[in-house]
Amino acid sequence: MASARLNLVLQCLIAIDLPANVAYVAYIVGMAEKHTQYTIRKVPPHLDEELRRRAHQEHKSLNELALWALARGLGLSEQEVRHHDLDDLAGTWVDDPAFDRAIEAMDQVDPELWS
Repeated sequence: MASARLNLVLQCLIAIDLPANVAYVAYIVGMAEKHTQYTIRKVPPHLDEELRRRAHQEHKSLNELALWALARGLGLSEQEVRHHDLDDLAGTWVDDPAFDRAIEAMDQVDPELWS
């Protein structure tokens, strides 16, 4: 419906030769029927530099990379987030006397190395 309305408005504006109005209407109608638009202010310089660097490196627009980063940060990305920490191991320790005996020698301090 919006596309048909847009086409009709564009044809009318083209007929009366108003290219600036054509562009404006196309922009407004196009934005209204597709997605919400944000303006993000006070972007820290280090964040701006990194977003631009990655966008350039990945051959993406700044907008595409910012949307990807937002989705990933919110856990909404299709790409699985790979963590580089040990959170998955926290709380999983199991007492193992054989292991404790095997590493017992590591608990010995050699006084000569510390003098």
